[in-house]
Amino acid sequence: MEAQKKGLMIGLYLLAIFMYGVRAWTGEILGRVVCDVCGDSSIGPEDHVLEGAEVAVLCITKSGEVLNYQAFTNAKGIYTVAETMPESDRWDACLARPISSFHEHCTQLGDSTSGVKFSYSHPSGYSHSVRPFVYRPAKAPMYCI
Repeated sequence: MEAQKKGLMIGLYLLAIFMYGVRAWTGEILGRVVCDVCGDSSIGPEDHVLEGAEVAVLCITKSGEVLNYQAFTNAKGIYTVAETMPESDRWDACLARPISSFHEHCTQLGDSTSGVKFSYSHPSGYSHSVRPFVYRPAKAPMYCI
């Protein structure tokens, strides 16, 4: 019985050393996808967010590993990618790009939104916000002309 207690204590001690010896880092990337109803490259009251739009995020870690993420927008048009990893392997640079919009009327990608490259220099627990990706309808509504 005494040997079991001693073994348990040693195990707990090693676990505590392991937990304090590895520093974890958490990063988050978020952005929006919007339907530019009038196709005027500005977001106004007539425009709306796109739920279910697909976004790809590719990140390179400080150790050189390439990580691919796939995200979909929620009801507010917001997508989020988050990861917790060792500090030594944290993201160094990322590329976010829109993949598709499942909205039936707003499926054409705006000209200047093919992707956004950025360095991820934020400390643990901070988010990087990507500017909105913009889709346009195939044909602008009559009230926009």
